[in-house]
Amino acid sequence: MIFDYNNKEIQIKMIFYGPAMSGKTTSIKSLFNHFNKMNSLKSIENSLGRTLVFDFGVLKFEGKDWTLKFLIYTATGQDFYASTRTATLKGADGIIFVIDSNYESLDRNKRSWRELNDFFRNKIYDIPILIAFNKYDLEDSKKFKEEDFISKEDLEKYNKVFLTKTIAINGIGVIESFQIIINSIFPNITLKK
Repeated sequence: MIFDYNNKEIQIKMIFYGPAMSGKTTSIKSLFNHFNKMNSLKSIENSLGRTLVFDFGVLKFEGKDWTLKFLIYTATGQDFYASTRTATLKGADGIIFVIDSNYESLDRNKRSWRELNDFFRNKIYDIPILIAFNKYDLEDSKKFKEEDFISKEDLEKYNKVFLTKTIAINGIGVIESFQIIINSIFPNITLKK
């Protein structure tokens, strides 16, 4: 977090992280669309429309005295571009870990979660993390249970971890998830369009 006292601005770096095709880009697009800021969202994509390095955008919210400036990134989920993830994660103030709830993606979700933990090591326990179980509209027979991904015992290690369910393609739960992670940093703030 960066405090600019001259301009009365606080910069917060938020990362959408998770395996390939989990819904990170769809989530960030839904978020920026909600705040009518699609024009400020930039993506570096390959010819198939997949994220190469990251998506990036800025959301600003004017307060009474200070402005909150959220620098929002998605880290690429594709293993071919894994080397770019570390640069994207540096300086993160909060993480939204987007899970693909499809049962066939369980191992990829776990591998991505381990990678995130390996990057931050012991610092991970103090970073606000929201785990968004995306694609939650799948039939029960096609999705895994939350406890298949992470046990309650493992969650207790983290000081600020939250679980939500999203359907990013329809925008369901995305704004609420963002509000939860923001409130873990700034408890009294409600974001408005």
